[in-house]
Amino acid sequence: MRTMISGGSWKLFLLTFILLDLGSSQDFGQARFICTSVPADMDMCAATIQNSGPAEDLKTTVLQLRETVLQQKETIMNQKETIRELTAKLSRCESQSITDPGETRPGSRRKETGKNTMGDVSRTPADTLNQLGQTLQSLKQRLENLEQFSRNNNSAQANNLKDLLQNKIEDLEKQVLSRVNSMEESKPGQKNETEQRVKVESTLTSLHHRISDLEKGQKENRPADKFQLTFLLRTNYMYAKVKKSLPEMYSFTVCMWIKSSASPGLGTPFSYAVPGQANELVLIEWGDNPMEIIINDKVAKLPFVIKDGKWHHICITWTTRDGMWDAFQDGVLRGNGENLAPYHPIKPQGVLVLGQEQDTLGGGFDATQAFVGELANFNIWDRKLSSGEIYNLATCNSKALVGNVISWAESNVDVYGGATKWTFEACRQIN
Repeated sequence: MRTMISGGSWKLFLLTFILLDLGSSQDFGQARFICTSVPADMDMCAATIQNSGPAEDLKTTVLQLRETVLQQKETIMNQKETIRELTAKLSRCESQSITDPGETRPGSRRKETGKNTMGDVSRTPADTLNQLGQTLQSLKQRLENLEQFSRNNNSAQANNLKDLLQNKIEDLEKQVLSRVNSMEESKPGQKNETEQRVKVESTLTSLHHRISDLEKGQKENRPADKFQLTFLLRTNYMYAKVKKSLPEMYSFTVCMWIKSSASPGLGTPFSYAVPGQANELVLIEWGDNPMEIIINDKVAKLPFVIKDGKWHHICITWTTRDGMWDAFQDGVLRGNGENLAPYHPIKPQGVLVLGQEQDTLGGGFDATQAFVGELANFNIWDRKLSSGEIYNLATCNSKALVGNVISWAESNVDVYGGATKWTFEACRQIN
């Protein structure tokens, strides 16, 4: 049934409808709107006067309600502007924050904003001294190798350079000792501390380059696999790259000699990325987490205990069938498991990097995940080696194999950012 509304009734009805519509879509606090039904055949003015008082009062009420609506709309607009400003400030704060490594796990979950990817990781004075001490120890070991080389070759030039480098190392030890004493007596300002650290590390880098130049003369007198890589500092620019990629693999064994005492976490000994998947195959010990093997973003925790500053031989085997894996340390099976990326073959045509974790193909390095230590005899096979074959590798048996996919040879590896190559023979470390 249609109900006819007179001209005056229509205007009041329309005004009431507009107010009710505004009231339903805005928050008016304690304001309430009361609707009174009016028969269609009743005079609107009479009804208004009868139910709501004089017409003038009704008009005043309508104007007050209209003013309230306008004030509420203005308040809402101001609040929206405030929310936009606060949201912008919050976004800026989040972009400048630093992700806590201990609360983030490896894999794709590491690709978050706020991580430290630039230059060296910030270090406390104690961390700096610890790393300098390890560096000096590494230099001494390299000088011992040079001494052996010079004795075997009666090289007067090598002896003179060795003496010069030995003197420089003694000077550096004095500088480190001086820093220890100054730290015990008083705490220097952050600016002076940083300048002193940069100066000492610059000297160390120069010294490493001179030793490396001297060691280049030994290349013709050593087998191609008798070398190691050294990553002195936790940076995002120090790494090595294997020239050869991996084929498609349905099983593999990866083995290496490794030495580190870095804390927290020794970092990423190697990472293999392919287009569309940065974590195709990664070995990492990040933060306070145990060492992990990652395949296609799937993770298995490994039972290795190797952060004692000594050389250890580690091997990991895996097969796509049921995702079964084994972990060997120093020739002994330490753990195994299954369901690690089952039925996912390792993809080909990727980039294999030593010393850094890749967030993009061949790059996207994060300093907090960098490997700190020494690495050698990195080999990969496209099958699971037997426990006997792995034991031969760990004990330097003459029957030990070399990788049929990636074999450890100096010509197969390029170094960048200050990572160094120098003479190493694993069997001297364990015999």
